Amino acid sequence: MRISDAVPKEGSRRGRRRVGRGISAGQGASCGFGMRGQKSRSGSGTRPGFEGGQLPLYRRIPKLKHFTVVNRQQYTTINVGDLASLPAQSKVNLASLIEAGIITSDDGPLKVLGDGQVAVPLEVSAAAFTASARTKLESAGGKCEVLG
Repeated sequence: MRISDAVPKEGSRRGRRRVGRGISAGQGASCGFGMRGQKSRSGSGTRPGFEGGQLPLYRRIPKLKHFTVVNRQQYTTINVGDLASLPAQSKVNLASLIEAGIITSDDGPLKVLGDGQVAVPLEVSAAAFTASARTKLESAGGKCEVLG
């Protein structure tokens, strides 16, 4: 096989359409662009994002650094340093912290943050732990249980 043998299949290639050459050619006068209007004129038409004078989408959306999350998970947060005052081997959860007066409001599931130090071993049950909070609690001899 030679490169000259590689030709398109018979009938697959058509000639280019010559518009504006009379009505018998099929694309005469208006050349397939219709009668009148913006899209029948010569030139590029409208710029990208143009919506006919309506305030375009890129100007309607807020120009903020971030969009708010629609279904954001709200947590009741507590730092590891706030748990240091509890007695050793005590079971810590949201109900026990409210009962002890360490947390005053229930804003959702409990999340333990890693600010501060803890020296007593505690059994903490929470919905989420930060990585630093987990290492501090486990290095003190405690346990971290993630609730479903």
